[in-house]
Amino acid sequence: MNVAIIGCGYVGSKVAQYWQQQKSFVVTATTTTPQRVTELQGVAQRVAVVKGNDAEGLKSVLKNQDVVLLSVGARGADFYEETYLQTAQTLVSVLQQIPSVQQLIYTGSYSVYGDKNGVWVDEESAVTPVNSSGQILSETEQVLLSNKNGNLRVCILRLGGIYGPGRELVKIFGRYAGTTRPGDGKDVTNWIHLDDIVSAIEFARYYRLEGIYNLVDDAHLTSGELLDRLFEKHNLPKVTWDSTQKSMRPYNAKVSNQKIKDAGYELIHPQMIF
Repeated sequence: MNVAIIGCGYVGSKVAQYWQQQKSFVVTATTTTPQRVTELQGVAQRVAVVKGNDAEGLKSVLKNQDVVLLSVGARGADFYEETYLQTAQTLVSVLQQIPSVQQLIYTGSYSVYGDKNGVWVDEESAVTPVNSSGQILSETEQVLLSNKNGNLRVCILRLGGIYGPGRELVKIFGRYAGTTRPGDGKDVTNWIHLDDIVSAIEFARYYRLEGIYNLVDDAHLTSGELLDRLFEKHNLPKVTWDSTQKSMRPYNAKVSNQKIKDAGYELIHPQMIF
């Protein structure tokens, strides 16, 4: 099977490594950074330097591919449109000319749900992004879903916050130890470990899933609970909350993972690893 990964950062390179270990796979990885070619040659049989809005470059990469994983990441808010939306638009136009591709898997974000005041949301819930980045992610989903047809299945995984080796929770939040944070710490968080992202992508490929699936763990801790447990584990001073200030987190929803479980997926890490 020929598989192409557009965007080989933290998630994409780990998926490339996993797929390359399956002897029946030929992995093509793309990057926008020439300096990463040597590194990626260790996890993929073929590496191409190509930008997401380069139609001819993508066409060359995707020729004769069976499955495409779109797993890009923006350097900052100013790059969201170029990284996500323009890549999706270019990809859709290119895929219409490449009938060999049978499935497109995209790693999106639960942030498209916006602020739901901590109530449960699932894949049928309204998408109400609260900022331009969330709006671009929502539009990216719509562009990709518009491309599904009898031959091509499109699967969107709405990921929780990503953590794992090299991106441990204490590295992400350690700087908050002993500080005062705005809000009351009662907003809900949704996380997913790198192991589960790789495993769920392979699950989606193997079972040819299509449509939208949330990919979060079972923890659904509040910000306060998460930081308390993390700092207790690492013997760091706890956070103090100042409820007179409004929380700066724009996402507050309890994201259901029932749909992907119903499809048969079993979480490797249902609870968070501190």
